Amino acid sequence: MPDGSHASIARTSVADLEREAVSEIRIILARDLGIDREITGREELMGDLALDSMALTTLAVGLEDHFRVILTDEDAALTVSDLARLVAMRASASPL
Repeated sequence: MPDGSHASIARTSVADLEREAVSEIRIILARDLGIDREITGREELMGDLALDSMALTTLAVGLEDHFRVILTDEDAALTVSDLARLVAMRASASPL
């Protein structure tokens, strides 16, 4: 995100953040992991997308950097939509 974007997160709804998170997941999958396919949100991270622990870490770090949130090993996200929802909730609750 460009500088000063944290203020825009505070004024963004959780639904908007969730859509943005799905979009960012698509970007990270394509740019950093070479997975360039249609992503609907229903895909299982480890099943359908075959992400291993290194790929999951790459995805998590990219989302943390973009949204300024912290994701932990205890965070359970089975699908792309689950992960986007988790990121959106964290971003909406994150202090500026």
